[in-house]
Amino acid sequence: MPRGESLPARAYSRLLLTWVAWVSAGEAVGFLAPALAQVAATLLNPSMVTAALVAAGAAEGALLGWSQAHVLTRRLPALSAARWIAGTAVAAAIAWFIGLLLWSDPEAWPAWPLGAQIAVGALAAAVLLCSIGFAQWLELRRHLAGSGWWVAGTAAAWCVGLSVFFAVATPLWQPGQALWLTLVIGVCAGALMAVSMAVVTGLVLVRMLRAASRRATSAPPARYGAV
Repeated sequence: MPRGESLPARAYSRLLLTWVAWVSAGEAVGFLAPALAQVAATLLNPSMVTAALVAAGAAEGALLGWSQAHVLTRRLPALSAARWIAGTAVAAAIAWFIGLLLWSDPEAWPAWPLGAQIAVGALAAAVLLCSIGFAQWLELRRHLAGSGWWVAGTAAAWCVGLSVFFAVATPLWQPGQALWLTLVIGVCAGALMAVSMAVVTGLVLVRMLRAASRRATSAPPARYGAV
């Protein structure tokens, strides 16, 4: 953010609405990739489900990153959209891999010692929730002061989004259900997840931009000629 530049309250509100609209759409459309990949792999080659979902997760991340960069570069023109998108895609693939790894053998978990369950579960959850925010922070820190909050804010956003997804989808998914109905439920729950995640990340972004603007306007003027 340029030093001394500030935005009126209305501009922040417009930024939030624009962010929520674009990011919700980007994630909702991106979530179609793993949903369709799972259906295709299940029907054609069940042994490839994990690989298909990880690859589709990268595509989902790329679409999410593109939608976010589309809005961010208007406010932070020097931000590299390519690095932002690539980082988001890689992080999303990692998050999908970890999530699938945790669910690959759910019956094995109870056999583990309680301490191991807690330690592994906490570590996996932290990596899963923080992976995207950390990857994006690597680029954001170049352009926005106080950007470390983005990692925590994004983790909180995905915690909310995933909670919404499972709260909606889990009760509706039933054994023996038609595949098309399972897909529709997942896509609808994914859209709600996308909106909730976008709202939280949008609020975090606006707060960070406001804080950076206040720091910039309150900073003492530069002393030209000083060594």
